Amino acid sequence: MTRTLHIISHDVPYPLDYGGVIDIFCTIRALHESGISVILHCFDYGRGEQAELNRYCSEVHYYTRQEGHKGFSFKLPYIVSSRANCALLERLLQDDFPILIEGIHCTYLLNDERFRKRKMALRLFNVESCYYQHLYRHERSLIKKAYYLNESRLLKDYESRIAGTIPVLTLSDRDRNIYREKFNAKSVHTVQAFLPYEEVRSNEGIGSFCLYHGNLEVAENEKAAIWLLQEIFLKLKIPFVIAGRNPSSRLERITGLGCHTCLVSNPEDRELNDLISKAQINILPSFNETGVKLKLLNALFNGRHCIVNDQAVDGTPLSPLCHIAESPHAIQRVVQQLYHLPFGEEEIRLRKKILHEHFDNKRNAQTLISYLY
Repeated sequence: MTRTLHIISHDVPYPLDYGGVIDIFCTIRALHESGISVILHCFDYGRGEQAELNRYCSEVHYYTRQEGHKGFSFKLPYIVSSRANCALLERLLQDDFPILIEGIHCTYLLNDERFRKRKMALRLFNVESCYYQHLYRHERSLIKKAYYLNESRLLKDYESRIAGTIPVLTLSDRDRNIYREKFNAKSVHTVQAFLPYEEVRSNEGIGSFCLYHGNLEVAENEKAAIWLLQEIFLKLKIPFVIAGRNPSSRLERITGLGCHTCLVSNPEDRELNDLISKAQINILPSFNETGVKLKLLNALFNGRHCIVNDQAVDGTPLSPLCHIAESPHAIQRVVQQLYHLPFGEEEIRLRKKILHEHFDNKRNAQTLISYLY
């Protein structure tokens, strides 16, 4: 007998051009391959309908997100209130299939008494109140800083209210512990991210540059890129490439200060994967410790040496696969040690062991299903 599941996604989960939708799309595909009939509900605010989703879903429904003042609320976080949709709620009430809510963003239905006895689970991307606090700290625009600070305040209260009302599934043990200890979640478990990579494809030998990649529109990522330039690579004179979406003119200007540093704007998937595989070192510090960094997992599955800080791997099983350094001096020293060190069979063997143990989509799909049926 086919089991059916509703999935609510905060965005249209295709194409696979940022971490949040990559995980959701791969979750849908893994559940489909496990025999689950998926009814997908997603909020569209610019990506449009995607035929690829019909390959893995029995139904796909699109809803308009109420952006700007139409989605504003004094009591609810904007990421939640802007996704309040009566048509979605009425459609969900037509049956009693379980509901997987992807992200705090899609939890408006938890405020509706009609769903109190429904079988549901909430899958988190991050501890959103912490994430928005980090966005506030790293943002330069005063208007955006005010928005992020207020959103973080609303999210902290909102997360504490809903944490005990629904089973919560986190991407990292750190986030699980925050929900358990800070928000008193009654049922919270870690289910690792679902990935588009099935095999470790890292090349042995030596690459020809160091690489940082990420969505450069995000203030935290731009800050990390500029920090690496100013504190590490404009001093080391080792070839350094920054790749990502929509870099600012400020980042372009700072990158241009070095004759050995360059910026690759808006690389397509094939170009970015080529950069990751050819780099000698993927260097991916993080200033935000929540969630799990899919760009780091991409580098571990497909690249050579990886340098990170503690925040990038805290609460994950990835520490043994990375070189960890915190200060600029420590990172410089590790870069100099690794730049001419061949990446070898032993490192690849360890990656296969740990990544396949924790990031097997088929096994993780069965774990996810166990919380829904």
